[in-house]
Amino acid sequence: MGHCYSLDLRVRVADFVEAGHSCRAAAGHFDVSESFAIKLVRRTRDTGSPAPARQGRPPGGGKLVPYESFLIQTVEAEPAITMPELAARLLEEHGVVAAPAMLSRYLCRRGFSYKKSPDGGRVRTRRRAG
Repeated sequence: MGHCYSLDLRVRVADFVEAGHSCRAAAGHFDVSESFAIKLVRRTRDTGSPAPARQGRPPGGGKLVPYESFLIQTVEAEPAITMPELAARLLEEHGVVAAPAMLSRYLCRRGFSYKKSPDGGRVRTRRRAG
């Protein structure tokens, strides 16, 4: 993901164009691309602010969110389940294809972690709240 120009530069470019110069002249004066100056002026005109828009995907989405209770119940009922087994069960019962790594990251964000059992295997357990 790219980075944004500073708000200071954005304000100076917008003010330069507002003072009567063209977008292309502003681009040459401030050493930015012409498309940046044109889009900045359009954004300032439409929103009233030259501030950049939020970057990235909006939070809270994802295809596993509707199946959170199923995943948590399955892991709590069978703590030693592997991620490929969990992915197969999710596909079998709900028809959702999910990579094991994605399931692991999802469960880690929900407070689960790997704990080693005395027999040398790994068990997924709920992390303590605190």
